[in-house]
Amino acid sequence: MPDGDHKVVINHEEQYSIWPSDRPTPPGWRDEGFSGDRNSCLEYVDKAWTDMGPRSLREAVREPGRE
Repeated sequence: MPDGDHKVVINHEEQYSIWPSDRPTPPGWRDEGFSGDRNSCLEYVDKAWTDMGPRSLREAVREPGRE
């Protein structure tokens, strides 16, 4: 595949990845709604994914009374 069509995908933990557009989205992931060449997708992920921690960890840290 040329360095062309990719899409940004996200999982239930709000972790991002890129995936070839011509392949089905892998189980446990959904399309984020952005596609383009590989570098454009990586730039999108770099801007969108500002907290590398999984969602479950971020939520646990925000819960009152949790240390």
